[in-house]
Amino acid sequence: MAKKTAPNYISYAKEVFAIEAKALADLSKKLDNQFNLAVDAVLKSKGRLVISGVGKSGLIGAKIAATLASTGTPSMFMHPVEAFHGDLGMLRKEDVLVAISYSGETEELLKLIPFIKAAGIKLIGMSGNPQSTLAKNVHFHLNVNVYKEACPLELAPTSSTTATLAMGDALAVALMKARSFKPEDFAKFHPGGSLGRKLLTTVESCMFKNNLPIVKPNDTIQEVIHSMSKGRLGLSVVVNQQQVQGIITDGDLRRAMDKYTSKLFNLKAKDIMTANPRTIAKEVMMADAEELMNTHKITSLLVTAKGKKLEGIVQIYSLNKQ
Repeated sequence: MAKKTAPNYISYAKEVFAIEAKALADLSKKLDNQFNLAVDAVLKSKGRLVISGVGKSGLIGAKIAATLASTGTPSMFMHPVEAFHGDLGMLRKEDVLVAISYSGETEELLKLIPFIKAAGIKLIGMSGNPQSTLAKNVHFHLNVNVYKEACPLELAPTSSTTATLAMGDALAVALMKARSFKPEDFAKFHPGGSLGRKLLTTVESCMFKNNLPIVKPNDTIQEVIHSMSKGRLGLSVVVNQQQVQGIITDGDLRRAMDKYTSKLFNLKAKDIMTANPRTIAKEVMMADAEELMNTHKITSLLVTAKGKKLEGIVQIYSLNKQ
């Protein structure tokens, strides 16, 4: 009896990608001035952008609300059913509501519309049918129609949820650009992430400041090696009368060994140091310190005060020590 050939599941995945990619490509062709008007309405609003939807549309709506909230647009998700049991009290006249329903005929969502309109709240509809009840009863309609679902049964929302999510991302990005949203603004909403730490953390809070590897200009190479080994930062700082004179990295030491060979141990720290090393003030943000290190292709900066007094050492990976 011949063995059955195992199905190529990768081909199924590729088919899904192809269908959904086409759906997204088609989506850009459906954009019209309704999108501009919707963005403008949100920008003029003094309230929040509230997202509402049921089922898969609700799940996508919750993600869109999270994206908006983290990119400078105050946003929240409101479930239509919960809205009828008290959550309508969350809404204010200054808010804008985005109602999501691919069919445009979701009963729970449509029931909300008269109350939303009576409250004077602007409505943005997101559906796959420009002739739907939802589309006809909102101020602005965003068309997320797809030519087919990736589901082989054409039942499970797949391409349509991808299209809706992409439209939400487009809305969020358009609002970001309109507001000139910067990385520093993003960091304020993500203080726990690596970007937030870099953009909101100063050099002082990340620098090494105890038991710094310091040598004097006339110290021997043996003393330099000992200082470097003890400091475990891959460098020693050459200091004279509390002023930074130079830096000796492990790379400097290796190059000196190749250049001077056996004569190396006859030299002093000042003979192999790099004079006038890059420095930074402790009040500077870590993001700026990292940019400076990347620009000059170095991994360490000396933190100095006025008069070149050494206060600490900050390194490219210093954020990881917190």
